[in-house]
Amino acid sequence: MSLWTAFRSGHPTASARIRRTPLAVTAAASALVLLSACDVSGAASTAETEGASDAADADSGAVSGEVNLYTSEPEAKIQEIITAFNEQYPDVDVEVFRAGTGELKTRIATEKQSGSIGADVLLAADVPTFETYAAEGDLAALDGVDLEGVEEEQIDAENMYVGTRIIPTVIAYNTNEVTEAPTTWAELADPQYKDRLVMPNPEVSGAAAFNAAVWLSQPELGEQWMTELAANNPTIVESNGPVSQNVANATQPIGVVVDYLVRDLAAEGSPIAVSYPTDGVPYVNQPAGIFEDSDNPEAAAAFVEFLVSPEGQELAVEQNYVPVRGDVGTPDGAPALEDLALVTPDYEKITAEQDAAVATFAELFT
Repeated sequence: MSLWTAFRSGHPTASARIRRTPLAVTAAASALVLLSACDVSGAASTAETEGASDAADADSGAVSGEVNLYTSEPEAKIQEIITAFNEQYPDVDVEVFRAGTGELKTRIATEKQSGSIGADVLLAADVPTFETYAAEGDLAALDGVDLEGVEEEQIDAENMYVGTRIIPTVIAYNTNEVTEAPTTWAELADPQYKDRLVMPNPEVSGAAAFNAAVWLSQPELGEQWMTELAANNPTIVESNGPVSQNVANATQPIGVVVDYLVRDLAAEGSPIAVSYPTDGVPYVNQPAGIFEDSDNPEAAAAFVEFLVSPEGQELAVEQNYVPVRGDVGTPDGAPALEDLALVTPDYEKITAEQDAAVATFAELFT
């Protein structure tokens, strides 16, 4: 059973346009000439291997030029990804514009008004952002991208984008300051946490914007809970990075943050730990997509394919992300996903309501 099957249902499956890699089939030799056949088979196998290697080298060599990448990925992590990608595609120059998802969307909107989107590839936090671009005709189908081995729930039903890592939002706490961590989102509205909380700004962070829409859509939380949470006067910072740093430094001992940042800091020796809320763990899957306006669609496809390839996903695990493949392991310290109360919302509903949710958050918390 897929590790996703245990906790997800109702998400559309991938379209039939996904390219699959055919398996090579070799005929068996006659038993009467076994020894000779082994020699021939060995030679054939060597030739096939060398041929495949030459073909791969040829494909890599044929892909060249510049790829403009817009991403919300942390600077150090995206540079590691590009370095690994260039080991396979040395002739591709990846130019990066890095910002929060909100700023990326503003830049893209400005470019669209000017006539053409400047990015080839978008790698950002949340599905609703990509759903909007797909609906507006801005994304190209990933027909040239090999998605073999990717959990099908992470592939858009229309093949317009693909998730690249699983990023849950959790409650982080400073282990020197907090002896009993909150175990639910509902608890954060308790007056005992007044002036002790830190959160990312949904106007900047795509994950935070997604979370705001998810929370407001949940009857057990909703606007009443968010109003009570705002009364606790949480500090609002630009993005998830400063949230994790504030918690680790005990500036505010409890924070709402993506989980991989907690693992990063804990591995470095910071007094920080994670609590996965039992009343639901929202998550984003950091999709990647290619813009229809891309000047270099072949290189853009190669980059997206690398992100979800075994090599790319092994790097994701090294970077403390939960992968979108089941054949590359998981990060040290990450829980089994089937043990989490992951929230899988109606993406169409969240897409429609996310802008209003961000506005509601801004009204309540500022």
